[in-house]
Amino acid sequence: VGGPAALLLASIAGYGVAAGALRPVEAMRRRAAAVQDTRSGERLPVPPTNDEVARLGDTLNEMLDRLEAAVERERSFVADASHELRTPLAILKTELELAMRRGRSAKELEATIASASEETDRLAQLAEDLLVIARSEQGRLPIRHGTVAAQALLEGVAERFSQRAREAGVRITVAVPVQERTLLGDPLRLEQALGNLVDNTLRHGASRVELAIVDRADRIELHVRDDGPGFPASLLPIAFDRFTRGDPARSRGGAGLGLAIVAAIAAAHDGSAHAGNRADGGADVWIELPGTAI
Repeated sequence: VGGPAALLLASIAGYGVAAGALRPVEAMRRRAAAVQDTRSGERLPVPPTNDEVARLGDTLNEMLDRLEAAVERERSFVADASHELRTPLAILKTELELAMRRGRSAKELEATIASASEETDRLAQLAEDLLVIARSEQGRLPIRHGTVAAQALLEGVAERFSQRAREAGVRITVAVPVQERTLLGDPLRLEQALGNLVDNTLRHGASRVELAIVDRADRIELHVRDDGPGFPASLLPIAFDRFTRGDPARSRGGAGLGLAIVAAIAAAHDGSAHAGNRADGGADVWIELPGTAI
């Protein structure tokens, strides 16, 4: 008689203890079921017990923090991309409407078509830039590793922009160390990164541009320096963020993705990108990469 009674009491007590221990888990489950992506800041209730259940709640809340930050980044990316696409599309539509009007001269039509072609090129470049950024966010920026001579890389970029620099009255020089240096990376991607930096200097009123190599033991810094106005102090901490530009008006200039692409290419080569202002005036932007001496 006593055995079954004791078993029944032990079962009831065990059920009560288990239910009490799992009550915080059930509370977290109900809150997790109610979490929505339209409301931010929702977190799971964590019991003040400092046990395994509390640590589980803390871990899940940290995961929610990361997911919320990722969703916010994507929303910001889509909003900024939509804003950047809207301007050239509106200009292109206006130019085409002007071209369709009667009574326009051949010279006016030619100017309209040239402007429409310019906006089409800008849309194509923006689409390519967005694709590069999207790939880098997913951790799969395509890189074809090979041996790259640093001096030849800088001289190739200088030659590529030489005609445009002459038309703008800008002098491009290349400064290299006595000992030749080589990089392990994708020459096309590295040329794209340096090209973006040179393009920025030509956009912002520099009269001299210097491409330089600086040795740092087993690292190589590829610098692009100019004598322009330099970076505003407020821009330096966010210079490599997406859609960041010195001119907040977002006119018909670049889309603010050039430096973000530079940072993505540097990171894909196990390197980093940096920006600063020179003591004697002008900007200095560089990428730091693993390198070897010949």
